[in-house]
Amino acid sequence: MAAPSPPTSADSTPQRPDASAPGWPGIVSDWSSDQDAFKQVSWGKAMMWIFLLSDTFIFTCFLTGYMSVRMTTTVPWPNPSEVFALTIAGHHIPLILIAIMTFVLISSSGTMAMAVNFAYRRDRVKTAALMLTTAAFGVAFVGMQAFEWSKLIAEGVRPWGNPMGAAQFGASFFMITGFHGLHVSIGVIYLTIVALKVLRGDYQRSGNYQIVEIAGLYWHFVDLVWVFIFAFFYLW
Repeated sequence: MAAPSPPTSADSTPQRPDASAPGWPGIVSDWSSDQDAFKQVSWGKAMMWIFLLSDTFIFTCFLTGYMSVRMTTTVPWPNPSEVFALTIAGHHIPLILIAIMTFVLISSSGTMAMAVNFAYRRDRVKTAALMLTTAAFGVAFVGMQAFEWSKLIAEGVRPWGNPMGAAQFGASFFMITGFHGLHVSIGVIYLTIVALKVLRGDYQRSGNYQIVEIAGLYWHFVDLVWVFIFAFFYLW
């Protein structure tokens, strides 16, 4: 005699152990159980994107405030081509230091991209070398920015005053370039730590080099922000 077939009601349908509850209860359950919130995106990469989004808002507010101040001030704004010019071998060259700084930072994006490429090839020596090269570019950029700051301070520019024109120039310059320089300095430390860990083989056992890509996201963001600062502050 054949055994009776099991009930076919919806209540008796077996559930997959990894199936999520629908709606908000399922989202709460996934997040509270430390599931990957975005399925194909790791927590590290997702959190870096969220951080970069918040940082985008801050830099946007800074640049918007700068443009508002510059357009509404009644005192003539200093000419960036004159303020940031250098005299080399008797020749007055406008924006030469800023051009070199921009070239160095953009070049660092190339070395960082190559580092990510070699990381996913599991070539830890080349990955670490390229990351340290990127960090060296960052150090060079911060060094040139320090020279730029010291030059303007020696010429009397302060956050509360400016002998060359509008007083808001000093406050805008030191706030925006200082905040960006802080990001570059943090990035140099971040890249150096990750590069040394890669070179030591800390990620060799697991084979997961995604931390290099996450560090690259941060560095590319810093480079992209500088493009906007360069365009709005130095070329306008």
